[in-house]
Amino acid sequence: MSLRTLLCFGDSNTHGTKPLNLPGVLERFGPADRWPGVLAAALGDGWQIVEEGLPARTTVHDDPIEGRHKNGLAYLRPCLESQLPVDVVVLMLGTNDLKARFCVTPADVANSVDVLLETLVACRAGPDGTTPHVLLMSPAPIQEVGFLGEIFTGGAAKSRLLAPLYERVAVKYGSAFLDAGEFARVSSTDGIHYEAEQHHKLGNAVANVVRQRFID
Repeated sequence: MSLRTLLCFGDSNTHGTKPLNLPGVLERFGPADRWPGVLAAALGDGWQIVEEGLPARTTVHDDPIEGRHKNGLAYLRPCLESQLPVDVVVLMLGTNDLKARFCVTPADVANSVDVLLETLVACRAGPDGTTPHVLLMSPAPIQEVGFLGEIFTGGAAKSRLLAPLYERVAVKYGSAFLDAGEFARVSSTDGIHYEAEQHHKLGNAVANVVRQRFID
């Protein structure tokens, strides 16, 4: 059996960033305690899991404070082409779009995700020039607490509206869909990131969808 490649494309919650107590101090869970690692263990042999989580990554926005390199759209195609052929892409972005500096609506966030999926389809980075299978995940709702609360002012209410909007995008492209908020919740420490236990719940949930939708 040939090795299948699954790309996890996301932000700090794909990277495995631990809940933050202080600005500028990023710590990361070990491979076994971040959800892509949990996914790899659950799927077992036959799968190569590529972890492509960048803290502060947005959907389509250059970040005026944290840098243009945080733009997920700008890096998606190079990432896909560097890993091809890619069998499955698990995409979870949108949390960082909720920062007050971007002034976007929930519909804006979903439309930005639509642009990402349109780009993914056009890239044709799957086996033999096909389009990879896609699992689109809506991020878990956030809380406005800790030092990140001010940065995400107004974002908590918006985050609770994303799941059905993302699901519509998934239906449009024939993608699988998962609401991460049904399986994981953010830490009360910073309102954005997951504790290890939540990573395990989410990783196993993703593995179940991959088995159901993408394994013959």
